[in-house]
Amino acid sequence: MESDFETQLRAASLRVTRPRLAVLAALRDHSHVDTETVIDLVRVDHPMISHQAVYDVLRALNDAGLVRRIQPLGTIARYESRVGDNHHHAVCRSCGAIADVDCVVGHPPCLTASADHGFVIDEAEVVFWGTCPGCSAERTTQ
Repeated sequence: MESDFETQLRAASLRVTRPRLAVLAALRDHSHVDTETVIDLVRVDHPMISHQAVYDVLRALNDAGLVRRIQPLGTIARYESRVGDNHHHAVCRSCGAIADVDCVVGHPPCLTASADHGFVIDEAEVVFWGTCPGCSAERTTQ
């Protein structure tokens, strides 16, 4: 029986490979992780996988729309498997933690541009910046 990941890869016209399956599994279980973390997660079961292989897989999966690359201003690129719903992110200014924020109101693209300048807009990117609960609690106990 074919796994959901195999079905996703085939639907995106990508070959089913162990590295692609491993990266998809890592991102399913760990959201908003950087490339080095993905490499570490994949190497638990596939210790011989190269850095370049993981970089190539992430690029292919992102290009195919199976994962999403996010890079809030001033941070390193991170990846998530939640795609296609135009959700947003909250980023902690202190520790860099990232949390998903569902669409604020309405339907995608969630926001309507005041002037589209002839563009056909299909997505709005919003990043909420602040302090996460852990960092907020730490500040109040100091």
